[in-house]
Amino acid sequence: MTANEIRDSFKSFFESKGHQIVPSAPMVIKDDPTLMFTNAGMNQFKDIILGNHPAKYKRVADSQKCLRVSGKHNDLEEVGHDTYHHTMFEMLGNWSFGDYFKKEAISWAWEYLVDVLKIDPKDLYATVFEGSPEEGLERDNEAASYWEQFLPKDHILNGNKHDNFWEMGDTGPCGPCSEIHIDSRPEEEKAQIPGSQLVNKDHPQVIEIWNLVFMQFNRKADGSLEGLPAKVIDTGMGFERLVRTLQGKTSNYDTDVFQPILKAIAEMAGTTYGQDNQKDIAMRVIADHIRTIAFSITDGQLPGNAKAGYVIRRILRRAVRYGYTFLGQKQAFMYKLLPVLIENMGEAYPELNAQKTLIEKVIKEEEESFLRTLETGIRLLDKTMNDAKAAGKKEISGVDAFTLYDTFGFPLDLTELILRENGMTVNEAEFNAEMQKQKERARNAAAVETGDWIILKEGDTHFVGYDFTEYETSILRYRQIKQKNQTLYQIVLSDTPFYAESGGQVGDTGVIVSEFETIEIIDTKKENNLPIHITKKLPEHLDVPMMACVDTEKRAACAANHSCTHLLDEALRQVLGTHVEQKGSLVTPESLRFDFSHFQKVTDEQLREVEHLVNAKIRENIPLTEYRNLPIEKAKELGAIALFGEKYGDEVRVVQFGNSIEFCGGTHVPATGKIGMVRIISESSVAAGVRRIEAITGVKVEELMDTVQDTLNDLKALFNNAPDLKVAIRKYIDENAGLKKQVEEFMKEKGAALKARLVENAKEINGVKVVKAIIPMSADIVKDIAFQLKGEIPANLFVVIGSVDNNKPMLTVMISEDLVKAGQNAGKLVREAAKLIQGGGGGQPHFATAGGKNPDGLNAAVDKVIELAAL
Repeated sequence: MTANEIRDSFKSFFESKGHQIVPSAPMVIKDDPTLMFTNAGMNQFKDIILGNHPAKYKRVADSQKCLRVSGKHNDLEEVGHDTYHHTMFEMLGNWSFGDYFKKEAISWAWEYLVDVLKIDPKDLYATVFEGSPEEGLERDNEAASYWEQFLPKDHILNGNKHDNFWEMGDTGPCGPCSEIHIDSRPEEEKAQIPGSQLVNKDHPQVIEIWNLVFMQFNRKADGSLEGLPAKVIDTGMGFERLVRTLQGKTSNYDTDVFQPILKAIAEMAGTTYGQDNQKDIAMRVIADHIRTIAFSITDGQLPGNAKAGYVIRRILRRAVRYGYTFLGQKQAFMYKLLPVLIENMGEAYPELNAQKTLIEKVIKEEEESFLRTLETGIRLLDKTMNDAKAAGKKEISGVDAFTLYDTFGFPLDLTELILRENGMTVNEAEFNAEMQKQKERARNAAAVETGDWIILKEGDTHFVGYDFTEYETSILRYRQIKQKNQTLYQIVLSDTPFYAESGGQVGDTGVIVSEFETIEIIDTKKENNLPIHITKKLPEHLDVPMMACVDTEKRAACAANHSCTHLLDEALRQVLGTHVEQKGSLVTPESLRFDFSHFQKVTDEQLREVEHLVNAKIRENIPLTEYRNLPIEKAKELGAIALFGEKYGDEVRVVQFGNSIEFCGGTHVPATGKIGMVRIISESSVAAGVRRIEAITGVKVEELMDTVQDTLNDLKALFNNAPDLKVAIRKYIDENAGLKKQVEEFMKEKGAALKARLVENAKEINGVKVVKAIIPMSADIVKDIAFQLKGEIPANLFVVIGSVDNNKPMLTVMISEDLVKAGQNAGKLVREAAKLIQGGGGGQPHFATAGGKNPDGLNAAVDKVIELAAL
């Protein structure tokens, strides 16, 4: 079976068992502050598992693209070095939300593996949770008893808490799990050592392929466990590992998932996969990482300098670095692998082909940028090595190695490789200490202490904010959180008009009011699909009716900016072309930001045209047409624009202003006239193929126009209220340029006269003409004089000039080539003497300069240069 056939067979099997087959959620998570990437199949069902949202289907199955490179699931450094770890991988999974439990999960797993896929039962092992006396948990005898119907007892192994008790996080749903392992070793090896002794021992041929999680507990903040009202089955099977097993390979990379990509890399590098271990590792790293990067960009996450963007940039740079070091790829190359990836995976994931041009451009630009950084870093490392050698050392400091890692993306192993080639080493303990400090800084910055939810009453939250900005409500639950020495409270309301931050729109603020008190809501966030209201103070009376009141001024400004992004999107497509797609947005009360795909700078004329089109739509006062709970197929029939990388349900909300029709959950104006007016204030590049527009609307445009008018009036006053300001300014600029030229001519004449005087006053010491002076001239003129002196006196010349310009002292040393050959070095002399003017500098052996802070030390510095030269 091919990889694509195996994926389809899994879905077909569970469909036959009454499971709804759902599409993979995006790999990049947009509206969950607790997670950057989908790292397990269950992520898209968290709100159901936590009880925040009812399950539409009791049984679900899918193939989910996942990414594991941060947090506790960090396999990045193993990727490429072993045969089965990946950054991006697919997880085949089946779920039950309060329907079937252990018995069915185990028997269906067995039926699929053994009866459908024909895997030999004697190669399979199952682990069950051994229990935990300190938590009062017994061995999972229930799961073991079901396994005994299929496996001999010596193939059912006890597993510890680390391996066989699954937890969503420090708190929340958890439970025992049962892993299925497969022994793929040759028969003679199996005869010598039974597979049971190698399970969970990191043996490359005895690996876990499927984990069946039985969620039956809730972990509270104090560490205690309570039973879940609705038990959940959550299984995850490593697709790549399963393909390897079925295709009879000993490495995931030998399957048809990776082989086409590896062949393309080998061809590009003029080598063959399987002949050189170092090159093979590099090729595996690149084959793995190109998938991760392409899918991340497809899902809307561009490489960047923060959070998820930084993770993607780091993965891309790791791949480029392996290609650079081991495969001789000094030019961008990874973007050329996209066609083979699309050929391989495009059928299962058509979004790859739809985004092909953008993915190629982003990867190519990132590669080129990092290759430039690599070259800079290598030059810096060369200098560090030379400095160490000059000091008689064979080791560079770990601090220097960490700077290379942190600033230039040099992993320690690359630094060590280059050092080894030069017979040198690095202080690894110092490097590790610096790395630890950075981790602690990051941990402290992100540390959040979260209390348990205190439940006052059961019930679901209803969002009423599309229709109301005030609504009667009550508190369902609350909890305390501590972050950065600040104590805050999170409150869940029964009914809320507060919009929770999502889709680029910031959360509402406002108050909740009872007859006893008024509590300020400082923000509204969404966590696992639950609107959470954040306050600095907890109401004293928690169980009384309240009014939830949104700050309507901020809401109206947000709505205007959000509706304007829709009109901008339509206008950009009209002016630039239908290739324009939204790549992100930020909507606040103050302004809006809109990112979109386009492959060149938007000209001023085009921006003005876009602005005029949007303002025309605003003046038309087009009313809002809103479709709520619209079946997704109907929305597509309407021509509604969806965002790549967004997860949509079976029913969606669609917002329409005339020809602008988009999937959207945000708040909007009742008619476009409420936007007032739009003004684009900037256009810039975010990444290759992605541009960013920033704009303001309404009152903010008025404020901007006032500022522009005031500035213009002030300028006119400066130019005596000239009727044509442009002509007046041009006249002043031309006059200034003429005067500047005159000054330059005068300074040149003065410099020539000064040079003649310096030659005349030069002293001869041991056959060397020494020119020594202190002059009130700019650095450029002094440099010009020094080089003229060298031209006039080509041999046995030693020039040292102190100069002061705008109260800043400068030291300039020029030495003829014959004196340099005799051992003189201007750079060293100037570095030492600069201490007397509280400064520093350097340069080449024949010419060097230094700047400082103390003009009073200039005489002493000039004398010091001559003293050090010992002429």
